[in-house]
Amino acid sequence: MDGKVTRRGALGAVGMLAAGTALAQGSGPLEPNVPLVLPRSEFVWEALVELAPTLAMGEGPLGERRMVPITGGVFAGPRIRGRVLPGGADRQLVRRDGVRRLEALYEMQAEDGAIITVLNKVVVAPVQGGEDYRFSTIEVTAPDGPHAWLNRLAFVGTLHSLRPRMAVLVRVYSLA
Repeated sequence: MDGKVTRRGALGAVGMLAAGTALAQGSGPLEPNVPLVLPRSEFVWEALVELAPTLAMGEGPLGERRMVPITGGVFAGPRIRGRVLPGGADRQLVRRDGVRRLEALYEMQAEDGAIITVLNKVVVAPVQGGEDYRFSTIEVTAPDGPHAWLNRLAFVGTLHSLRPRMAVLVRVYSLA
């Protein structure tokens, strides 16, 4: 290649970028023989998580620190249902730019008694003139047995405040 960029080459590069394919200095896909796989999502469960009042933990070098105790709740999905156990907590960092970073660690008990641990890492960012950005990555640890399928998936989620009620709605999706 002589380094010239043709109109056709430029339009092709734009198309590949729009599809999420990386380019290496205009030479095309980094690995052209690897197919582009776009993830799809599948609903797994939604949890109604009951909360206690927020505890202020003081200002830190990155912003305001908070903790919100989790007092219980319920969850249900096509393959699993049960209750959210009390005792977990959502630790929050309110950054100086207004973005909130949340890390909720809690347990859920399925109807068959299995205890499942959830670590939900959420980014809440204000959006001018619209609803806040509220998406998360979720780590799930389940015991061996009927719920072991949860250990083999990647999860993402959404978070919805149910104010004035002291609760949030968490929707969980697996990526495939």
